[in-house]
Amino acid sequence: MSHPSLTASYLPGSSKPYGHDWSQDALGGKIRVSGKHFIDNYGRVCGLRGVNLSGSSKSSSNHNNDTFPSEAEAVTFVGRPFPLEDAPEHFARLRRWGLTFIRFLVTWEAVEHAGPGIYDTEYLEYIRNLLSLLPQYGIIAFVSLHQDVWSRYSGGSGAPAWTLETVGFDLHELEFTGAAWLKGVRGGGHLEEERGLWPCGYQKLAAATMATCFWAGDAFAPKLLTKGKQGDAISVQQFLQDAYLDMSEMVVKAVGDLEGVVGFEMMNEPHRGYVEIPSLHYFDYNTDLHLSAVPSALESFQLGAGRPTEVAVWTRSFPMPTRKTGHVVLNVDKRKVWRENGPTKGQCLWEMHGVWGWDKNKNEAIVLRESYFEKHPANGKKIDWYTDFYFPFLNKWAERMRRASSTDKIVFLEMIPNEFCPPSFTKGHQPPNIVYAPHWYDLNALFTKAFGNFTVNVQGLSRGMFPLKAFYWGHKGARDNFALQIRNIVQEAYQVLGETPVIIGECGIPMDMNKGEAFQTDDFTWQAKMMDAMLVGLERAMVGFTLWNYNPHNTDLAGDDWNGENFSWFSRSRALPRELLYYEQSSPSLDNGGRILPTVVRPYPAKTAGIPLKFEYEVTSGSFMFRWCNPDTHTDSSKATNCAPTVTEPSRSHPGIKALETEIFLPSLITHGRSVVVSGLDEDDSYVYDEARQTLFIVAKNTQPGGIHEVRVKLVALEGFRSRPLLFEVNDIWSDFGMGVCALVVLFSALLLGMSGIGEQLLRRVDLIL
Repeated sequence: MSHPSLTASYLPGSSKPYGHDWSQDALGGKIRVSGKHFIDNYGRVCGLRGVNLSGSSKSSSNHNNDTFPSEAEAVTFVGRPFPLEDAPEHFARLRRWGLTFIRFLVTWEAVEHAGPGIYDTEYLEYIRNLLSLLPQYGIIAFVSLHQDVWSRYSGGSGAPAWTLETVGFDLHELEFTGAAWLKGVRGGGHLEEERGLWPCGYQKLAAATMATCFWAGDAFAPKLLTKGKQGDAISVQQFLQDAYLDMSEMVVKAVGDLEGVVGFEMMNEPHRGYVEIPSLHYFDYNTDLHLSAVPSALESFQLGAGRPTEVAVWTRSFPMPTRKTGHVVLNVDKRKVWRENGPTKGQCLWEMHGVWGWDKNKNEAIVLRESYFEKHPANGKKIDWYTDFYFPFLNKWAERMRRASSTDKIVFLEMIPNEFCPPSFTKGHQPPNIVYAPHWYDLNALFTKAFGNFTVNVQGLSRGMFPLKAFYWGHKGARDNFALQIRNIVQEAYQVLGETPVIIGECGIPMDMNKGEAFQTDDFTWQAKMMDAMLVGLERAMVGFTLWNYNPHNTDLAGDDWNGENFSWFSRSRALPRELLYYEQSSPSLDNGGRILPTVVRPYPAKTAGIPLKFEYEVTSGSFMFRWCNPDTHTDSSKATNCAPTVTEPSRSHPGIKALETEIFLPSLITHGRSVVVSGLDEDDSYVYDEARQTLFIVAKNTQPGGIHEVRVKLVALEGFRSRPLLFEVNDIWSDFGMGVCALVVLFSALLLGMSGIGEQLLRRVDLIL
């Protein structure tokens, strides 16, 4: 099938679709993976940008802070992320902003909260009705089965409450015993002493035990048996994994046949639990967050067993993120987290397996098997979580998913957060038709909820980078810092996976940074600068992404209403009511409720008739440059498995391109009232900009193998329209301090030379400078 632009009489923009339209009508068929790219049916490379929809999907629509965690079986997620009748507003808004690639969040709890094998068909019907609307707005989505810290009932999101009860936990004792921190899912997390505590839940007893049982229960908890679907006794690992596979199949069957659903992601931010921890006496400071009261694994075991225990307290510090500042005794009331009527009969699961015990003579806990989680208890073989547990289940899940839908559905996957793609993820471990979708956040800003001129490369520091190399100044420094970190993630993935697409599945900025000052002053300059620095980094790496997050329920006060987070740049409290909106792409009424839009809504190459090489956008002027090339050959790059591409040097092999037209999303938000000035194209090339469709259409005539194309675009205010004010300055250390440094050098030189004639001249120059 050929694109109309191949005909000699074709004029740019003559076809109906717009650049950021991913419907099958616009693509000439289904979007698919070829080498490191997404391509349409004409062979054009598709640059996908979009959002996570949504942070609101982590909590039920009938959540009650006062009664939680009671009545867990009666929750409903119908209406998450938003009621069906509100869909046109939100989808039209995302289309206007060019964010038409959605990572759609579904939690296990949403599907199966009432009990094992009892599925919420009303919710499944709701998400089917919602996702069936996507093609009308040119939107595609992949469904991400979402979890954080295992479950809402252990302080995050994801699994239903009955999974914890299956292992033997008492939901009402989790917080009292220090097995979980639940204030954040009950509306907390906004106070300074609660800020950023929720990730510590991964090390706490509830989440760590559940992850260990899910991935590796056969190895580490073989005595824990439960009743299977046939009434027979099966291992807890088989029970949990079978339930997860069955739930996933229900989701896939509900929406997998829809045009707008292109794939599925097995699990958000998987975690290994206790697997591979080197000691029961401490967690790794470099990989596991230490903040507030942080019990070790052994201390968590004691607390859950009803033993009052003294644990270390950590507070924020500099230059290291936290430091130990004291101790506190937890569970002074001697409450137990293990149910007497549970499968462990009130005993700690890990005590039942001989990992630890209580010395009655010394009246203290003792470790019986220090390396229990590092080596297989049955044969002593060293454990590798990825190869022994994660990869086998990933392949089983992918096969099940494809059986329930079709083989062309894409498997999106990620590894443990903040880790590079493991070298062990070789072809033999990979399911077919995958896209690697890691996450990236600036961990320093995330931890401090602050952003300014000074930024730090935490990724580099944690991997041994010399500290002075990890420090950056100014907006230019932030761009370079973030770009390096993102490039490292992408490049490491290419080294392992070769010709495989990489997108950043989550990336975002805290809107309540700097103590929420912007909510009082309405000055979101620092938020805009941080967002721009991150997006520049993504653009330099030439990867697609889904921003975290678009939350229809966000308000300035409550934020995203989950663990104190506030990442949504859209706020319902700032938006117009639905009846005042127009849904055309050119309608600025949809922008109401958006914050820092000039940095979020930006041009990008949507459909490229060639191989993208470089894209640079300067948000302060609205100008950009895009360079692409014709393939060297007509070889399908998906078969070039022995050659790893790089961020700066992509493979030049590619399927035959059956189109001449390249489509660039150029938003009305920045072009309205301005003239679009295009340069750099060849003399035979032609173009047109259609503001109504927010697309710059370019027909490049040169089809010589390896031929290079380049376009430069700048925006000039039309007569009668005022020039737009500068968003911010792109400063660096020299623009801020260069003059002062020069003055000091001159002054120092003058002092060294004394009050000679030369010295007097230097001092006069210093006076002029100052």
